[in-house]
Amino acid sequence: MPSLRLTRRTIDDISFAASGQILYRDTLLSGFGLRVGSRSKVYFAEGQVNRETCRVTIGRADLFAPEVARKKALALLGEMAEGRNPNEEKRKETVERVTLAVAFERFFEARNKLSPHTITNYGRTAKLYLKAWRKKPMNQITRQMVLAKHQEIAKVHGEVTANNAMRHLRSVYNFIAATRDDFPPNPVLILSQARAWYRERRRQTLVTALDLPMWWKAVMSEPDYSRDFLLTALFTGMRRGELMKLRWENVDLAARTLHLPTTKNGDPLNLPLSAFLADLLTKRKEQADGSPWVFPGPGKNGHLVETKKFLLRVSTGSGVNFTLHDLRRTFITIAESLDVPYYALKRLLNHRANGDVTGGYIVVNAERLRGPVELVAARILELANVRQ
Repeated sequence: MPSLRLTRRTIDDISFAASGQILYRDTLLSGFGLRVGSRSKVYFAEGQVNRETCRVTIGRADLFAPEVARKKALALLGEMAEGRNPNEEKRKETVERVTLAVAFERFFEARNKLSPHTITNYGRTAKLYLKAWRKKPMNQITRQMVLAKHQEIAKVHGEVTANNAMRHLRSVYNFIAATRDDFPPNPVLILSQARAWYRERRRQTLVTALDLPMWWKAVMSEPDYSRDFLLTALFTGMRRGELMKLRWENVDLAARTLHLPTTKNGDPLNLPLSAFLADLLTKRKEQADGSPWVFPGPGKNGHLVETKKFLLRVSTGSGVNFTLHDLRRTFITIAESLDVPYYALKRLLNHRANGDVTGGYIVVNAERLRGPVELVAARILELANVRQ
């Protein structure tokens, strides 16, 4: 290991290593040196901390004068003499800089295949529900803070929202902690240990057979855009976001099929269009006026985004309180009442048959679903007292 007085001239005269690294020791300050690789020259300080060798990088020789680097090395060697490991201190500082906002950003960067729906939900948690913690280091979020925040979110935004926000925090914390050795246990665990998760009940609401005629009448009084949107939701059982972003390029009116390249579970979906819905969309296409969206909107996205106003109008006009997801439940409930096969039902809703070996062998394509879709459409029209 060569030794020489590290000056600007001697450093410039040192050739880069042909391979590996060569360490040069400074004769003026013991513990100060230069690490020379095939492309770089970097100052370092080396000493003993608790009887173990500790080497700390100071900086590149082309950025620091040797006199400046030697002063930095003297300070680092002083820390080592006091039993402190500068690398450990630096690592702790780095950990503390991982704030909640940074953690969510890194989570999104690493999980680049998350659906837009998931990204939106996680982003809302970070920017809205956990806004007060955005600048707080992740490893400083305590169990008691989680308990209090969980209760606070529930009071303001509802219990389901509080649970979801904490699930998002738990996932992001686990992701960051996996790369750190000294992160404390996930503070969200307190919700399980204290049995503090709010009990969630799956909604069972839908538009009943008794309510469907009044609901239909109110929908038919709506403007074309909201009328067609609600009818398409009812006759397909599609999710709100999938329906809003439906493009004409994914609707084949000649073949009477509809293609969703991106869905909530990541699987593409091909659905047949019932005769009723094919007629509705054909008329709508004639009035599309060049828009790529089946349901265009005035916003920057180009497609329909806001549905609250016309949902409220229909609810008020019909006396039937409903959500868009209620129409999805209505569709599949009617399908099940007609004895549509189990695997066809799951495909209509684009649900995976996880863990079902038999389901993995069954191919349910659009044509296989055409019969069930026509049966459901006919039953909807019958219940709504619509004459064909």
